[in-house]
Amino acid sequence: METGQLQQLAVIDAADFTVSQGVARGEALSFADELVPDDIYRLAPGARRRQLTLRPDAEGGFRIEAGGVDGQAGRSVHIDSCLSLSARDGSIGEAVVLVEVEAGAAVAIYLLPLGRMSEGEDYRLVGIDRHAGTTRLAQVACASFTRGTRIALSSGAQVPVEELAPGDRILTRDDGPQALRWVGRTTLRATGRFAPVLIRAGALNNARDLLLSPEHRVFVWQREDHLGTGRSELMIKVRHLVDDDSVIQVEGGFVDYFQLVFDDHQIVYAEGIAAESLLVDRRNAAVLPDDIARHSHPRGLSYEVSESLLPGADAVALLRRASGL
Repeated sequence: METGQLQQLAVIDAADFTVSQGVARGEALSFADELVPDDIYRLAPGARRRQLTLRPDAEGGFRIEAGGVDGQAGRSVHIDSCLSLSARDGSIGEAVVLVEVEAGAAVAIYLLPLGRMSEGEDYRLVGIDRHAGTTRLAQVACASFTRGTRIALSSGAQVPVEELAPGDRILTRDDGPQALRWVGRTTLRATGRFAPVLIRAGALNNARDLLLSPEHRVFVWQREDHLGTGRSELMIKVRHLVDDDSVIQVEGGFVDYFQLVFDDHQIVYAEGIAAESLLVDRRNAAVLPDDIARHSHPRGLSYEVSESLLPGADAVALLRRASGL
């Protein structure tokens, strides 16, 4: 089995997403081949979000990691399809269907909403795509900068990410000036798992507002180990820093995301904050050109802080104290 970066997903049991009106009335969510377009599904009141901790495997799927909250460690998880769901107000959202497998047989089905879904609400199934699920999950996993974010070049110049091109020399924390290998661009609805996270100017010593994809990790160096990690260098996903004050998630409209890839995984400087480039692995290979996915080296950088070690709304203030900002 190939090792890769863990991916933590908040999913819904199929039994909590059932047909309230339509051909399959009363039945729970199932595989793409068994779904009926225009059936109306209802998310059950009190539906529990299960937390799956997955690691990519060599077959292009995932395996449930030991130590996770839900699911049976070691079992495979396959991506079945991506569904388009229409809410009562006419808005369209997407969700990925995941299947937990043991000995070749499906033992559980989960729904991964990519936007907001409300308990007790009805959603009409308006689209079933058997191929888009892999791409959508890859997009969720991407570390991306938003349009307008200024990246530090080796010359000291600050250049908007959308103006960068392969070959540009970027200042990196660990390896000095490095040539940019590839710049990707994705436009997504800014909702749910795709809504960007805004780090307000000054929150982490950043000169200006910084807007990143929720899975993007920033680098923090601690003078004092206030988090109890046993190390000074930390990598933290920005979605774990949301406090609805100095760090907020911004929903609405569309967002242009840009991915930066080097020969090695790097830490670059965006609006004065040290943030990672795209870590290329099987989670996001579906959105990368084949030659980039083959030749980029997915080395790990520093230590990723789990959400359980971050004290909720006080995380940003604690990190500022720990770093002496």
